[in-house]
Amino acid sequence: MTRFFIFLATLGSAAIPAFSEEAQKIGDRRELFVEDSLIESISGNASLRLHHPTPREIVIEHDEPWEGTGCGYHSIFRDGDLYRMYYKAWHLEVSQGKVDTSRHPLSCCYAESKDGIHWTKPKLGLHEFEGSTDNNIVIASGDYGDLKADAGHPAVFKDENPNAPAEAKYKAIIRSSGKRGLLVFQSPDGIHWQPLSQTPILGGLGAFDSQNLAFWDPILGKYRAYWRAFSEGTITEKDWKPGGFRIIRTATSDDLVEWNPHSDLLYDDSPAEHLYTNQVKPYHRAPHLLIGFPTRYVERGASDQMADLPDPVERELRASSTPRYGYAITEGLLMASRDGVHFKRWNEAFLRPGIERPGTWHYGQQYIGWHAVETASDLPGAPNELSLYATESYWHGKGSALRRFTLRLDGFVSAHGDWKGGELITKPIVLEGKQLSLNFSTSAAGSVRVEIQNPDDTAIPGFSLDDCPDHFGDSVDKTVRWKSGAGISSISGKPVKLRFVLKDADLYSYQAQP
Repeated sequence: MTRFFIFLATLGSAAIPAFSEEAQKIGDRRELFVEDSLIESISGNASLRLHHPTPREIVIEHDEPWEGTGCGYHSIFRDGDLYRMYYKAWHLEVSQGKVDTSRHPLSCCYAESKDGIHWTKPKLGLHEFEGSTDNNIVIASGDYGDLKADAGHPAVFKDENPNAPAEAKYKAIIRSSGKRGLLVFQSPDGIHWQPLSQTPILGGLGAFDSQNLAFWDPILGKYRAYWRAFSEGTITEKDWKPGGFRIIRTATSDDLVEWNPHSDLLYDDSPAEHLYTNQVKPYHRAPHLLIGFPTRYVERGASDQMADLPDPVERELRASSTPRYGYAITEGLLMASRDGVHFKRWNEAFLRPGIERPGTWHYGQQYIGWHAVETASDLPGAPNELSLYATESYWHGKGSALRRFTLRLDGFVSAHGDWKGGELITKPIVLEGKQLSLNFSTSAAGSVRVEIQNPDDTAIPGFSLDDCPDHFGDSVDKTVRWKSGAGISSISGKPVKLRFVLKDADLYSYQAQP
């Protein structure tokens, strides 16, 4: 399978997606509504609706002496029967007019879990802190040959490149504290790490003071990197705006060492905003879609409303050192792309700071970990769900914490129809399969119906709206049935449009299945 955007990377300019009038070959891919490139029209009382994760329990308290008060930049992924987590450990002591970071150096720590909910910090015995190796530090800052590593800006992933050697099954991207750029580390087991090469990558192309990451893209067949830089202007395809905004840059590589010319990310209709992290990765249920959870950073400044937010004494103390430490607020966004450069970024917050309580509504909260993972539901008999993780209590008390949030599978965005009803029609697509499956939810009185059309908007006999009974319920995988009892074998491999008619219903994804 290939992405239908054509990736054209040129130095100093961003890739421009090329749209084809021909039917897009979907095959058996799962398609979500996180971006709208396959949508021809939405009418009636239908719309695309952004959904929001549900807060769950605190899964880790970062309260060990070697972790410090400023843990963050979490990388989370499923590795067989094990969930792995890597994160920065950093200590900041705040006093009047000063933030002191001299207590101990930045490091990368490790935790693991059998279910993605209950996590342990194994004592690894690898790196010393205050005379003891009885800790979970997995990569330490320091000298590695000619390299000087800042292990406190880690992004760790399991390399899905089928040609990755056994000694490089896991990769880590960390910041260089010597020559400007990023360092690539490798590991055979995710625990013991060494540099992949003695040369920093992407030097001079970014600020890098964030979680800068890379991963193997199975659709492109290359590595992708995403990192933070400051804008010199380009915000959208059509507009050139000056400014010093924190932006996201990307490039591709065959080997993680030599990189192709970079591009700055482009957005459909999003304003120029400060974006601290990007958290881009292929969505595991639809790897042709790159989904990111960037952090939006907003400097609100001092005000009566700011003083009414939680922890006002701590806020003023932090602001006495640097105003933005006290008066900036962060939250999580959602964005998605098919080509890796042109993104649909939802301007509405995906993960708001939430109900006011201690440790919230401050700089450092709601940094979403990299990336969502699938976990079991706590409802007996219910299907798996997505777990996301975000920081709170950053620079507070003994240390920050990580809270889990949940979302239904594919549940980022839905095609929503209210009680009056509405419809969504796709552009011409080519499906390959015998059945059409939907991930949807209705009310007891609601419904979803599907019509399959020719590219000229005429209904295909046997697949008209009148041939499709009301489908109702709440399922992540339900087969569409028409009155004839036929599946979609007769239209498999042919250009068609899908017409979804929704009444008090949400449709999250669709897929042709065997």
